Amino acid sequence: MSVEKVREYLKKYGADGRIREFDVSSATVELAAAALECAPQRIAKTLSFDVNGGVVLIVAAGDVRVDNKKFKAFFNAKAKMLPAAETEKRIGHAAGGVCPFAVNEGVEVYLDDSLKRFDTVFPACGNAQSAIELSIGELELFSSCKGWTNVCSIPQ
Repeated sequence: MSVEKVREYLKKYGADGRIREFDVSSATVELAAAALECAPQRIAKTLSFDVNGGVVLIVAAGDVRVDNKKFKAFFNAKAKMLPAAETEKRIGHAAGGVCPFAVNEGVEVYLDDSLKRFDTVFPACGNAQSAIELSIGELELFSSCKGWTNVCSIPQ
């Protein structure tokens, strides 16, 4: 159901026909990379956080981890992941398919600088068996993000 909501949302950008759906799960970075036959770092994972009672989504490269010090400095709050059981109600997409498109009102989306290493990336599209390839500019536009942040660290 949620992939249909994203498809409808992406129509205004003419990108609804670019959604790829799979017969296998793409719920994790590793599974999505296998389904798409791409490098895991090009998966644009969407991480969900409870920040002072609100929901913040961070879209980041598949190979990074949230740096708690950077997160706290940017958001003035501890990085507290949203429990999987709350994601669909609070974001509009279930765990495994969380994406920065067609989210509930009030959800804030930020893009992490780790994505800027790539020409295109693959975010999910509302369920655990979908993705779309987008340029960084398209991701920025389509996500209606509040801006860019640097709250993740790339492993050495």
